Amino acid sequence: MPSEQSYICLIRGINVGGNNLLKMDALRALCESVGLKGAKTYLQSGNVVFRSNLDRGKLVDRIEEGVRKSTGFEAKVILRTADEIREVIAANPFATGPQRNPKALLVAFLGGPISKDAKGLLQKLKIDSEELHFGDQELYLYLPEGIAGSKLSNALTEKKIGVNVTARNWNTVTALLEMAS
Repeated sequence: MPSEQSYICLIRGINVGGNNLLKMDALRALCESVGLKGAKTYLQSGNVVFRSNLDRGKLVDRIEEGVRKSTGFEAKVILRTADEIREVIAANPFATGPQRNPKALLVAFLGGPISKDAKGLLQKLKIDSEELHFGDQELYLYLPEGIAGSKLSNALTEKKIGVNVTARNWNTVTALLEMAS
């Protein structure tokens, strides 16, 4: 059995716009009930940090099934280890550029690689003030005009790019790593 490690769980589609509500104390309890250790939540957006020695695929299945059974709705889960989040932070292509508003910097975590067609679609939707960088399992987006009106951020759906995806702002990414460390 693999050794225990810290995971950051990013759940897509809960507590957004008043839909699919799942209180964080209920989410922590759900995580503990499926065998995850030391579950801690961050904000009200479905971010959980926990420890486990289970295989990533089994963890995803357990969490998704737990949410489905306890709430009746489907939620997609993306897991990263603390080391992987450290690598995401280190690979940020925008970190060394001009002074940037961290609220405009997003990391979209992908459930797998995306196709050339999906990359082309995202490039087409990007306006001049926006920046986009493709990582292996992440997209880095800088949206100085804000996320709400961005055609680029609106395209970050499984239907449009072909894989599970959920985005977090830079402050959340770094706070989740702190929690996991």
